[in-house]
Amino acid sequence: MPWFSLESPSLNEAEIRGAVARLIAEARSRSGRELKRVLLLPPDLTRAHSGAGKITEMLYQALPDADVMVIPTLGQHLPHTAEENRWMFGSIPNQRILAHDWRGGCTPVGTIPASLVAETTGGAADWPIPVLLNATLMNNSWDLIVNIGHVVPHEVLGFANHNKNYFIGLGGKDTICAAHIAAAVYGIENNLGCLQTPLRACFNWAEREMLGHLNDVYMQIVMRRDEQNRLVTCGIYVGDDLETYLQAARRSSQENISTFERPIRKVVAVMQGDEFHSTWVANKAVYRTRMVIADGGELLILAPGLKRFGEQPDVDALIRRYGYRGTPNILANYRTQADMQAIPHAVAHLIHGSSEGRFTIRYAPGYLSRHEIESVGYEWADLGAMQERYRHMREGWNTMPGGEEVFYISTPSAGLWTTEEKLNHRNRARVSFE
Repeated sequence: MPWFSLESPSLNEAEIRGAVARLIAEARSRSGRELKRVLLLPPDLTRAHSGAGKITEMLYQALPDADVMVIPTLGQHLPHTAEENRWMFGSIPNQRILAHDWRGGCTPVGTIPASLVAETTGGAADWPIPVLLNATLMNNSWDLIVNIGHVVPHEVLGFANHNKNYFIGLGGKDTICAAHIAAAVYGIENNLGCLQTPLRACFNWAEREMLGHLNDVYMQIVMRRDEQNRLVTCGIYVGDDLETYLQAARRSSQENISTFERPIRKVVAVMQGDEFHSTWVANKAVYRTRMVIADGGELLILAPGLKRFGEQPDVDALIRRYGYRGTPNILANYRTQADMQAIPHAVAHLIHGSSEGRFTIRYAPGYLSRHEIESVGYEWADLGAMQERYRHMREGWNTMPGGEEVFYISTPSAGLWTTEEKLNHRNRARVSFE
């Protein structure tokens, strides 16, 4: 059973600090040990809006006598700069914050068998998933490991956080690659917003089999929009079991999934310039809206911080070479091209970021040129002109001069927008957790 949970229309800072203090007290009581060495595992910069950085700082401050280290669960995202760490984690000294090295800083832990991958995906994927995890996590004796994260609909695991922190956030290259391509061939719209997905079932198995010795706990955050359209914390769920995730994911499904009777012709989405610098992460605007956009419709993404496509040079080069051109084209190249086969997680990203020709994806970038945007299969728009045209938008439906009806989303990464038909489609994941 979960250790405890807090739910409210809006939890204030004092209540959140109280939850932090209670977590530490319960950890001491349950383990019967002093917390001398503690590891904090928050999300990275792309989830800064969740307030997880502030909660991480609260945990650090509440353990003044402990040796506390922090590893943002980057996965294969770029490491933070010292300035970004200071912006997200406040007073935590930069030397206490370690960068996850997904290529060279991981150690083998085990393998998720191909038979389990095939069983959970209905045969769509039939390869094993090798498990390599951050060496600092695995090769040290931690008195407590705290996973801090934002539970929100997610394109690979149904909902983000929980053991995603380990197997993706602190995963090695082979783990991330094999897992992402498995989820991609199973189908992004069969994963989004599902409590149960094939990869979630695989990770649950791996956590039981491989990580049972860790002294860990999850502190999971759920957010909602209040009456002033601000993102506020409405739930905190603390525990070391699967039910802790389920409680948080159920609350997120209530607060963060918006359903519509009919598809929407045009969506305007903003990816904040201080969080989203590549299409690799800014394409959350595509993932979270694709289930609501009408055939022949348009998604316009205002991305003032957009500077590149991939987070690493090889991934950026792959995106530039092949583009977001639909699953049949991408998989045909994957079967024959060595550069694709070397980084299949990037192939999964190309699949996720394509509209399959169903609707237009139009980017208004801060730095990338029109030629660059159009070269990968997207349409381009001038950022200044689009910011001027849509600067007085309110969340949700807006009617523009001339009668254009648009649906405006200020933080696409904080939710999922879908038609009722697609949310309840029979092909959606129905996978056992056990």
